[in-house]
Amino acid sequence: MADATAQETAADRRRRRDRFLRALNEARAVRNRVRPQQARAARMRRAIHLRTFSW
Repeated sequence: MADATAQETAADRRRRRDRFLRALNEARAVRNRVRPQQARAARMRRAIHLRTFSW
């Protein structure tokens, strides 16, 4: 019975995480539409960071 509860909890956690990630992606999309220059600047900063990041 404990295994069934653990699996249900894991499934609930995945559902909550999926819901959160969908909301996060939607919020980013809205922000990018509202502030396109800021979004472009953030993409450029991210690209520079990835190019100069040393593994």
